[in-house]
Amino acid sequence: MRVVSGIQPTGNLHLGNYLGAIRNWVRMQDDLGDGEQCLFFLADLHAISMPHDPAELHKGTLEMAAALVACGIDPSRSVLFNQAQVPQHAELQWLLGGTARMGWLNRMTQWKDKAGKNREGQSVALFTYPVLQAADVLLYQATHVPVGEDQKQHLELARDIAQKFNNDFASEDAPVFTLPDPIVPPQAARIMSLRDGMAKMSKSDPSEMSRVNLADDADTVMKKVKKAKTDPEPLPSEEGGLAGRPEALNLVTIYAALTDGSVANVLRDFGGEGFGKFKPALGELLVETLRPISERFTSLLEDREALDAILARGAAQAREIAVPTLTKTYEALGLVRG
Repeated sequence: MRVVSGIQPTGNLHLGNYLGAIRNWVRMQDDLGDGEQCLFFLADLHAISMPHDPAELHKGTLEMAAALVACGIDPSRSVLFNQAQVPQHAELQWLLGGTARMGWLNRMTQWKDKAGKNREGQSVALFTYPVLQAADVLLYQATHVPVGEDQKQHLELARDIAQKFNNDFASEDAPVFTLPDPIVPPQAARIMSLRDGMAKMSKSDPSEMSRVNLADDADTVMKKVKKAKTDPEPLPSEEGGLAGRPEALNLVTIYAALTDGSVANVLRDFGGEGFGKFKPALGELLVETLRPISERFTSLLEDREALDAILARGAAQAREIAVPTLTKTYEALGLVRG
């Protein structure tokens, strides 16, 4: 079993990233058996598919690396690196470009959403983004890829590309690529904005009050929770009572995720209580959960040499795994290399 997953280095992680993805990465790492492996990468090559500030991308990459380690990704047990230090990603993307089809890419939902009506004005990189995503996992012969609902289509495309390549250029007994299977994390909590229970918590929201950043100090966390949008009704005793109350559901969901419990369990303890009691309890729980992460994050950012060493070591490990697959791909295509 080899698990591969990536995240764009677009700034500090927030609570939604942690509860929705990163915490499950840590658990996968901790549950590894003999001969199993996790590779986690910072998708800085993907970041340049959209307009970006080079200085911010560089800063964000280092911050994201620090945040992942602070959350529990252990570089001695998992391979942690950024794409730009592993040129095999870009090489394999080009080699797979002969197999991927325009029609497949045109049907990608994220392409339609991000391009909008101005498709002609978008970068080629944004259009071919899914081919690089396929290269990201096929390069390492990934057996499993953690996916949320919004990434299932991309993994299906990676499987289609791998299958067509194997059919066209390899024998059934000796395929070039492994077809990766999805892992849908069992407790991937969907965390919404603190200002709008119908919108996902996001780094792009202009309001800092909409999200809890993992680097926020205790006072900031408490302030954001206490000012989170709610309604005047007390919490119900059963889940059905949260219907039509998205902000209340979001806060209860956060509490349940932090305690590894269920919404029903939270309502059993707080049903009938107002937010004047529930919000401080949630705030304290968040502060205690995030304090060690925030402290470790700050410490790592102050030690640039250690961060650079973590990424360099991870990239060297990734390149060692990647080279055999890339070599097989060149050979299958009949390309002559010196």
